Amino acid sequence: MNRVLLTGATGLVGAHLLRLLIDDARVDEIIAPTRRPLPAIRKVINPIEEDLTDVLRPMDQALDMVFCCLGTTRKQAGSREAFLHVDYTLVVDSALTGLRLGAKHLLVVSAHGANRHSPFFYSRVKGEMENALRHQGWPRLTLIRPSLLLGERRQKRSGESLMTPLFSMLPGNWRAVPAQAVAKAMMTAAFSAGQEAVTIIESADIPRLAQQASRERR
Repeated sequence: MNRVLLTGATGLVGAHLLRLLIDDARVDEIIAPTRRPLPAIRKVINPIEEDLTDVLRPMDQALDMVFCCLGTTRKQAGSREAFLHVDYTLVVDSALTGLRLGAKHLLVVSAHGANRHSPFFYSRVKGEMENALRHQGWPRLTLIRPSLLLGERRQKRSGESLMTPLFSMLPGNWRAVPAQAVAKAMMTAAFSAGQEAVTIIESADIPRLAQQASRERR
């Protein structure tokens, strides 16, 4: 039985990943806490709380794997403190909950350019988050670093809309990637027989892993 925790299930990547997990016979139960109720779906347990911490703290059933797709922007969050709470604190708390409940593999959506020494606040927070997860001692830790994400968000981000045409033409790790491809790449990484304690999936590698996931589903 694979029992997984998915945080960020209503986000751009998380919504795609939730559907993939539901349809995958290797997954028996998905704990997907959200602030807004999800439709009733088979295999999904959906605790509703305004603050994710209120769900994570009392959890006591064993987990096999944790997927974290949490992420926002400073503008959307409203302040630096609120941004840090989502992109750092809640990610770290999701991971610690998984470790406490016996999970062996953590997969997290980070960002291209994540670096705790970066002069840019967003990239620095992502790098600090990655560093904190590395120090938790996971048997397997997979960090996915997409560039600009393509897809329909519930809440439009005007800056992303302006940058999408440019990022769609850029080479390598800078090129924008579909959120669905990120979710598929996470599925490939989750069920691969990896040997590395820490695996970093850069943005340019995401389409290849997504194609692999599509082939395995046929």
